[in-house]
Amino acid sequence: IRQPKGNFMIKFMLASVSLAALLSTSAFADETVFPAKLVSHAVLPSNTIIAAPADAAAYLKTAGKFTTADRKRADLIGTVPGKDGVMPTGLSLPFDGQAMQGFSGIKAMSDGTFWSLSDNGFGSKMNSSDAMLMLHHLSFDWKTGKVNALETVFLSDPDNKAPFPIVMEGADKRYLTGADFDIESIQPVDDGFWVGEEFGPFILKFSRDGKLTDVVATKAGEIEVKSPDHPTLTVPKNPTEKMPVFNLKRSGGYEGLAMSKDGSKLYGLLEGPLFNADGSVEKTDGNKALRILELDVASKAWTGRFWFYPLSEGGEAIGDFNMLDETTGLVIERDNGAGTADKACANKDEPKPDCFAVPAKFKRIYKIELSDSNVGKSARKIGYIDLMNIADPDNKKIQGGRDGVYDMPFVTIENVDRVDATHIIVGNDNNLPFSAGRALGKADDNEFVLLEVGEFLNAR
Repeated sequence: IRQPKGNFMIKFMLASVSLAALLSTSAFADETVFPAKLVSHAVLPSNTIIAAPADAAAYLKTAGKFTTADRKRADLIGTVPGKDGVMPTGLSLPFDGQAMQGFSGIKAMSDGTFWSLSDNGFGSKMNSSDAMLMLHHLSFDWKTGKVNALETVFLSDPDNKAPFPIVMEGADKRYLTGADFDIESIQPVDDGFWVGEEFGPFILKFSRDGKLTDVVATKAGEIEVKSPDHPTLTVPKNPTEKMPVFNLKRSGGYEGLAMSKDGSKLYGLLEGPLFNADGSVEKTDGNKALRILELDVASKAWTGRFWFYPLSEGGEAIGDFNMLDETTGLVIERDNGAGTADKACANKDEPKPDCFAVPAKFKRIYKIELSDSNVGKSARKIGYIDLMNIADPDNKKIQGGRDGVYDMPFVTIENVDRVDATHIIVGNDNNLPFSAGRALGKADDNEFVLLEVGEFLNAR
């Protein structure tokens, strides 16, 4: 989920890495673009609200009570207008129930259904303590454009596995909230779910009924990776004392979590680069580089193996990650823009409610290669499809785009997986109610598309 802007002091502990010595060839190749064709389009309306479980505390029956600018509590439903910058989005908080929003990771199942998840709620620990964490079993009626929720699994910690006090610590039912974890990526397995998380960042394991069973802290080699939201970090009592040490920016944790085809390894892809001791960030070929860290599933221990994911020029973050086979995978890479250039503000430094301050330009899905030969080096970028320019010759789109073209001008696009030999599914995270990239003044819906990309999937 997109994080609110803010200034905070950072002190770094990560030892500098000389990447030039690790790289023998460019990871970018020729930046080949491949065609994509829209086959089907499904939409879940933005204002899709579901009830909290009957056994949840009264506090969780509504969500968004702490989203006011001054952080004061707002209990009256619909009294806090949602905004994307200075632009109203047409929806207001708190919600009477829990928002089925923020889809932030997807996995295709063998029966044609999908698992996805809602992220932490409203963008930060401070404003999401009443947003329940949940996983969603979905199906899509591609003919009618409907998204069907087959099941919602609300996450909980009945066995006290979280290594810190959770929001619902004293409740009869210890449901987890967006102030406890920021869940962003998912891998269903026979006995439950592996989930990538951003606050720690942590790798989490849940049982099939949503009970937390494992919390795995992140290590890059011998280095403990921590974001400013890590639960062990505290501000000192005296302003002259040293601030706590962390080496990853806020919202820089596991936006992507892939699994090897044999199920023996997890590959956690950080959304942000690690920082070196001198305050610089890790780079390859002069571009910011994100780490892909390998976790052994059986032992729940880091193997020490990693790859770099190099951001291309214009790319600022990743959105999702899934493996295609033993060595290749799909990664969403994006900028932080939203909306289309034809409705851009005349001056981005003076945003107005009737225009897009920073229009979307860079929204791509890359096919990458990880192999034993490039461990500790950059993943090879085989090529990409452009999500701002998807062919729609049969006019399959429900909304957006232009004549013969579908586009995804959302700030966050966080769902991608292969469906079959020639098709992939792609979906956005709508940051409800804080993103309006599809239309001026209207909160983004949850849009999912089925794309025909056979040439791309077969590319080597």
